[in-house]
Amino acid sequence: MGWPNACLFEQRLAFVLCFLNKIGHQEKNQETEGEKLKGEPKRHSAMFSSNHQFPNQPKPLAVMDPTTPMQVDQNEASSVARDEMRIGGFSHAKSIIQSSEKLQDDLRMLGLKIKHHEDNIKLLKIQKNKLDDSILDMQVMRGKYHSSSAPKIGNENCSHLQSEEETTEQILRHGKSAAGILCQLKIHNATQASYLTLTRDVLGAVATLGKVDDENLSWLFSEYLGVQTMMAIVCKTYESVRALETYNQDGCIDKTSGLHRLGASIGRAIDGRFHVICLESLRPYAGDFVADDPQRRLDLLKPRLPNGECPPGFLGFAVNMIQVDSSNLFCVTASGDGLRETLFYNLFSRLQVYRTRAEMVLALPCISEGAVSLDGGMIRSSGVFSFGNREEVDVRFPKPSAKSDVPQNYIETEKQMKEMTWRKEKLEEDMKREQALLDNAKFNFERKKQDFVKFLAQSSSFATQFQATQDRLTPR
Repeated sequence: MGWPNACLFEQRLAFVLCFLNKIGHQEKNQETEGEKLKGEPKRHSAMFSSNHQFPNQPKPLAVMDPTTPMQVDQNEASSVARDEMRIGGFSHAKSIIQSSEKLQDDLRMLGLKIKHHEDNIKLLKIQKNKLDDSILDMQVMRGKYHSSSAPKIGNENCSHLQSEEETTEQILRHGKSAAGILCQLKIHNATQASYLTLTRDVLGAVATLGKVDDENLSWLFSEYLGVQTMMAIVCKTYESVRALETYNQDGCIDKTSGLHRLGASIGRAIDGRFHVICLESLRPYAGDFVADDPQRRLDLLKPRLPNGECPPGFLGFAVNMIQVDSSNLFCVTASGDGLRETLFYNLFSRLQVYRTRAEMVLALPCISEGAVSLDGGMIRSSGVFSFGNREEVDVRFPKPSAKSDVPQNYIETEKQMKEMTWRKEKLEEDMKREQALLDNAKFNFERKKQDFVKFLAQSSSFATQFQATQDRLTPR
């Protein structure tokens, strides 16, 4: 609602107001002079009181020759002209004041209408955003991260959901890795005392600790983390980390202890480096959890565009799309934390998931800690993009088992989602209606504003002419 040419407008308005004030002062002065003239007859009547003595002989009156031309005082003519001009100026000034007040009142009322509709739209947007968040949380709880028509990466291997046994087989193919050796020992030497002592606080490889309900997402998340991280060994305590590998006095690896000794016992010496993650050394997520969610998903703030809306195509956070076994949801660490708020939060942080690459790119201002899209787009972190063909990841997250943690109130959740979707559609209709009213109010405001600017220009012109005429008639 800003004024165009604000400086010119203010100059005109100041000039007109100054002119009106001046006219008002002149009108008051004229009224004062009129009051003074009312007292003059009293002073003249005093000259003809009963005590006054007239002279005995009247003086002869001077008779003017009719042929002599009459002399008119120029000052008196100028005074008459000024009086007539003032009277006309006062009348016009009153008309200007009344018109100005009406235009200002109209603008004020239209401005209040605009603010009213803007406040309504802002309130409706807040309600809609809350519904969007609730619907998104429910979709994640149900495991439906995208519709059946969502884009997928074209890959022949993405034809079925992977089982836990298949994930174990994939790890075993890396026979000389730490994760492969642990899997072998778990299958064949699970009762040996040395194995039990070493693996007491070892939870397993990252790939075996989470599940994903969609094959496409499983590929994306596994590629994002990389094979080294997918096969990293996860330990509860630092003591269990130290037990996996020890060193001699020269700082070299002691092949007769730890995981190296167990690998040698089955004929599989560890080749190269391997990653180990210590849960008690990780900084856990410190926020709230989604209410009434048996999977204890993290209640992360949804990304918002500058207009306050959630970016189109945003499906959720990767950390909440990992399903965790109920045994690992609580009290995995000494402080009572589960795997989601420790392991997976540190691996994925606030990695966002979008439907398409194009929608992900449009949401760049909202992405601070990476994003992936269902059609293969990947942003590692803010400003770091992954281009080219996708990597072939041969270790992936398995699918949840049939007896995995499914919300018991599934039907009730479906009902709530339908109700929230209906309410959201109604809010969108209300927003469209308010927007139409707002546009109409703004249009009327602009028209009235143009009338006011035109009025000020005309008033300014009149004031200038009036002042010039008054200066010309005023005696020097």
